[in-house]
Amino acid sequence: MNKYLLTIAAIALGISVKAQQGWALTAKDYEHAESFLSYNTMPLVYRAGVTANWLPNGKFWYKVNTADGPEFVLVDPAKKTRNKAFDASKLAGALSSATGKTYNGDKLPFDRIGYSADGRYVTFTADGKKWMYDEKTTQVSADTTANATGRAERLSGRAARGGGNEVLSPDGRKAVFIKDYNLWVRDVATNATTQLTTDGVKDYGYATDNAGWTHSDRPIVSWSPDSKKVATFQQDQRKSSDMYLVTTNVGKPTLKVWKYPLPGDKDITMIERVIIDVENPKVVRFNIAPDPHRATLSDDIASSGNLDDADWKTDGTEFAFVSTSRDHKNEKFRIANAQTGVVRDVFEENVKTQYESGWGAINWRYLPASKEIIWFSERDNWGHLYLYDATSGKLKNQITKGNWVVTKLLKVDEKKRLLYFMADGREPGNPYFAHLYKIGFNGKGLTLLTPETGNHVISFSPDEQYFVDTYSQPDVPQVSVLRDLNGKLISNLEKADISKLVAAGWKAPIPVKVKAHDGTTDIYGLIFTPTQMEAGKKYPVIDYIYPGPQGGSIGNWSFGPSRNDNQALAELGFIVVAIEGTSNPLRSKSFHDMSYGNMAENTLPDQITAIRQLSAKYPIDTTKVGIWGHSGGGFATATAMFRYPDFFKVGISESGNHDNRNYEDDWGERYNGLVENSDYEAQANQTWAKNLKGKLMLVHGMMDDNVPPYNTLLVVEALEKANKSFDLVIFPNSAHGYGVYSPYMMRRRWDYFVENLLGLKPPYDYQMGKRLSR
Repeated sequence: MNKYLLTIAAIALGISVKAQQGWALTAKDYEHAESFLSYNTMPLVYRAGVTANWLPNGKFWYKVNTADGPEFVLVDPAKKTRNKAFDASKLAGALSSATGKTYNGDKLPFDRIGYSADGRYVTFTADGKKWMYDEKTTQVSADTTANATGRAERLSGRAARGGGNEVLSPDGRKAVFIKDYNLWVRDVATNATTQLTTDGVKDYGYATDNAGWTHSDRPIVSWSPDSKKVATFQQDQRKSSDMYLVTTNVGKPTLKVWKYPLPGDKDITMIERVIIDVENPKVVRFNIAPDPHRATLSDDIASSGNLDDADWKTDGTEFAFVSTSRDHKNEKFRIANAQTGVVRDVFEENVKTQYESGWGAINWRYLPASKEIIWFSERDNWGHLYLYDATSGKLKNQITKGNWVVTKLLKVDEKKRLLYFMADGREPGNPYFAHLYKIGFNGKGLTLLTPETGNHVISFSPDEQYFVDTYSQPDVPQVSVLRDLNGKLISNLEKADISKLVAAGWKAPIPVKVKAHDGTTDIYGLIFTPTQMEAGKKYPVIDYIYPGPQGGSIGNWSFGPSRNDNQALAELGFIVVAIEGTSNPLRSKSFHDMSYGNMAENTLPDQITAIRQLSAKYPIDTTKVGIWGHSGGGFATATAMFRYPDFFKVGISESGNHDNRNYEDDWGERYNGLVENSDYEAQANQTWAKNLKGKLMLVHGMMDDNVPPYNTLLVVEALEKANKSFDLVIFPNSAHGYGVYSPYMMRRRWDYFVENLLGLKPPYDYQMGKRLSR
């Protein structure tokens, strides 16, 4: 025992002496750490993932990177075949002959291909010219074919836009755009334009996308399926408060002003819903009071790129929508007559905290043919689907049930009365792994379609008869397969090859399960340890945090060779943890609501409890705990340093919403409640800044139109008033992300932890961005 203690003391003394002598990490140490960033790890992963480009004949092609260069693959689901689309070396040789330039099969000058209508020729574009390749004759010639270019499985949201600031109609013949606060339509064939509205003015315009931190020139509309009408709104923000930012430049700065209501404001942005006849310009205004600028998933009302919470009857005579209250506690399902604007209230749902219609997808559907509605609710403490009668507004039956969560409703088969959806937590093991299921409208016949353990990512064919399933785990790379709607395996497509990545010294993160601060609830996370660890040594720990509450620290439970710079930091001499805490989504309603009304909890009790538990299994030094995060993670980091100063010793707070009274209105009012019902001041970080004991770096972009920089400046002022030392990094002309300065910020982050948590000197002004040749 004494020998053991002497050994530990000697190690500690050695580190202490090195630190006292100014022992430093070298550029080589940083270069080694940098080898674990995505731009160095991704090129070492082959055959990972499949993006299907479907052809009119029912086949699809995809491109995959291999050790020998890119490979194009053609799949025929009907014949259950999977073959190379062409011989890359032969095509390169033929293209070289046709152009007089030299091309190699491992570096083809194109990323996309198409096929001639008869399927004989592979078509592509190289050097600005269109070419076609005949594999039978191995000849390349100028493309004169009628092209059957592949397309992504299904275009939606912004991908379905016509480009720029227009939104295409479903038939592709019309495009709507905003001009002088009014909505116009352009005939795609003739370019003729027609004005659709005439009374739009500044701050009271049509289809505008400029509320809160979202602001662009694109119109927010929902086209009717027959391409004859659009549903949209006239947005009234004449009384909404302004936000201000100023540029940094030589000479006078430019003032940026936009509408940005805050929690507690008397007046917020409102929308007056309308339907516009595009073929015979006419505005039909709904006979209801204006709605708050809110949606069942966000305040943007366009999170999918088009108008959210919108569902048309096929013939364009009816339009279904949901009105969301300012605090997200009341949802009204409504159906409007598209000719008269008369609105019928079908039913409503009231909740105590806040309503969400799903995660990453709005999970309600209007089914006018059967006069039914698919509705999403967490009324039984879990996110599930319900069937309503659209005439009476009465509940017919609950469709899904159990201690698991429906996340995304992907397909509704009205003829067979089947639903296809993603769900988390039904299968044993990690509750965040998503699987695909089908079930009848009557709640019977629940069937698992993706049985393999892991997180499944699904994409349907355009005719929705097949789907590509890519599944993986944080420590298990991707496998991609093709299945039919019964889940039957049609073809094995790809299995990721990480052998070169492993040979380069890569190490997978370790999935962990611990108890939350309540001592009973299971929570999950990932831990990153150095690839080379010294026996008997304890390592400082860095907690990467994103508290949500709309997301969490892990974000994606699929495989990735790099997750931020977590492993890179570990290589510098730390153990890094990322924990999904209580109040993060994708679990039960009660789990998600644990910190409702007190967002300042920020999952921090769970983080502390988790680190202490992990220290019993891993060589973590709980006397040296660092923490960092961006945005909500920046808010949480400063909270950790101010409220738990004896546990967290070093923090880096990037672009934090430190006082939610200074952040856009919907965020706080949705997750914290209205200002009159929640103590926002007590939760604000500047209120607690006087408690700082450790080393804190504050960071912000001064042109941040998402989280205005005044959030951080309030904390700066409070720290100065309290005579506290801290570090400040600002990016004068950067927005919420730091753009070209991101590598600089990463290097500063590494330096700060190395210097203040590890007690060593970092290499001076190390230049990030080294892409290593393997």
